[in-house]
Amino acid sequence: MIFTVHILALFACAVQARWINTWTSMPQLTEPANLPSPPFNGSSAVFVNSTIRQTLHMSIGGTQIRVRLSNNFGVNNLNITAATIALPADGQPGSSAIEPSTLKTLTFSGSQSFSIPNGALVVSDPVDFSIRPQSTLTVTIYLEHGQDGFAITSHPGSRTTTWMAFGNMVSAANITSTTVSSVAHWYFVSAVETWSTSPSNFAFAIVGDSITDGRGSDDNENNRWPDLLLARMQQNSFTSAIAINNQAAGGNRILADGLGPNALGRIDRDVLAQSGVKYAMIFEGVNDIGVADTSEKSQELIGDQLILAYKQIVARVHTFGIPIFAATITPFSAPSNTTIQPYSNPVREATRQRINAYIRAPGSFDFVIDFDKIIADPKIPSQLNPLFNSGDYLHPNVAGYQAIANGFPLEIFEQFAGGVF
Repeated sequence: MIFTVHILALFACAVQARWINTWTSMPQLTEPANLPSPPFNGSSAVFVNSTIRQTLHMSIGGTQIRVRLSNNFGVNNLNITAATIALPADGQPGSSAIEPSTLKTLTFSGSQSFSIPNGALVVSDPVDFSIRPQSTLTVTIYLEHGQDGFAITSHPGSRTTTWMAFGNMVSAANITSTTVSSVAHWYFVSAVETWSTSPSNFAFAIVGDSITDGRGSDDNENNRWPDLLLARMQQNSFTSAIAINNQAAGGNRILADGLGPNALGRIDRDVLAQSGVKYAMIFEGVNDIGVADTSEKSQELIGDQLILAYKQIVARVHTFGIPIFAATITPFSAPSNTTIQPYSNPVREATRQRINAYIRAPGSFDFVIDFDKIIADPKIPSQLNPLFNSGDYLHPNVAGYQAIANGFPLEIFEQFAGGVF
């Protein structure tokens, strides 16, 4: 009996100590428009003799971290020459400067350089480095030889300034050379993990499209709806221990590849294979409806396929005991006197209503958050509330994202803390 108790105690300790994603971005193939501009984009390679400095918004804190780099979509090796982490100057996202006293060198299997094969990822060795909840981390990478070809892995919708310069500047206090350039994309970095010994720390993975990726939010302000939800969660004793993993990309679809792999195909990579995920959510479907032909036959087919795909996603996630939440598809219709929103069409609106009815139906998902009702115009429910419209009648503005975050029921995390079986 005593032996059994000791075994159970050791098992409990093993479960408690684990890596948890405190930040993620969804890796995708970089389309030509989002490749780095010359001179960082050469005739046969990108980022030759280049330093890339990026800032990332952490969700939960920790005292030991590791960084994940992805060559998921590269067709050639990604040769990392050197990499460092630090806190940015004044804690500011998008900063080209760091606090030099916080600088730490990253190693990969004990080496400062590492060649990542095509389709692979690497995690750095653990680094003793303290981060606070909702703080900013700077990751700086140097590629002496760049990456051959133009198939590289990135996350274009970073809404965060990234700095590039020639030469090895991974330890520089500021990126200030004459070759410095900036873009609002992330390259190669796909996750930051923190080591946790607390049984309360877990991650919440959100699979989504541009609305979750933050189209309509402000660069370097971290005011996407998941960021604003995180701020609320940090004020709650139960949810303050839960990290948010934003696994969304603009233009993403459930049924077909577009900007990034389709959601049905990436559930394993972006949810089940992620460190510490205990809760999952899907908020997608608008792009499937919006790019499909407006004929009733085409829209009926898209509706049928979306429902089947949702069922597959739920079944796959439930296999691992993870509860999956869903949000209703938000409005995209525009007034008849404007053509600014190409998705706007009565037949597509009928499909949106059909899909939302399925999402709301008991048993479809473990819990449903009705984003549609939160940000729809109460007078014209097929349109966004004018107070929440970013201007294109599809993407909310920051006020709309705040409304979504405010309307998110935090109690569901405690309700589903035991998982689903």
